[in-house]
Amino acid sequence: MPKSPQSHLDPRQPLVVDTTKLPRQPGATRALNRVVPAPADLGLELISVPEGSDLTVDATLTSVSEGVYVSGTVSGSLTGECGRCLNEIDNPFEVSIAELFAYEDSTTEETTDEDEVGRMSGDLLDLEPVVRDAIVLTLPANPLCRPDCPGLCPECGVHFDELPADHSHEEVDARWAALRNLSKNEE
Repeated sequence: MPKSPQSHLDPRQPLVVDTTKLPRQPGATRALNRVVPAPADLGLELISVPEGSDLTVDATLTSVSEGVYVSGTVSGSLTGECGRCLNEIDNPFEVSIAELFAYEDSTTEETTDEDEVGRMSGDLLDLEPVVRDAIVLTLPANPLCRPDCPGLCPECGVHFDELPADHSHEEVDARWAALRNLSKNEE
């Protein structure tokens, strides 16, 4: 994720934060509490945060000597389908965020790579990359509807929970079918 300076951040965007009311004195803090619509493509193939659904950002902005340190949580809901049985998943989530956003022209620019630290654009900072990373990196590649999901029978496609305990499919190799018939005739 590139965190290079974004010279034209739009303060009307839901995850762009204006820090003008946060004094540039180390230790000064401001609370950030807002509910924003989830951006597009926030997830993986089988599970994601629905675009436009509510994301609750509950964070603290702390002024430090090199910039603004943002820490807190983001919560919302995930939807998708189970990787074993294809049942629908609809679960709440909460992830932690923590990121330093360096002031423009701070010594941080000289001592760090572009992608190590977030960069501010004037008094604005963009939380979307931080929120996106925090959510997507915690999502399972193969989500389950429940930890003990038995999945589907590979032969008939019925959920194992709906089948009797002795459910099985008898596969007989065609080359041995004649011998099987012999044993039935003897009985």
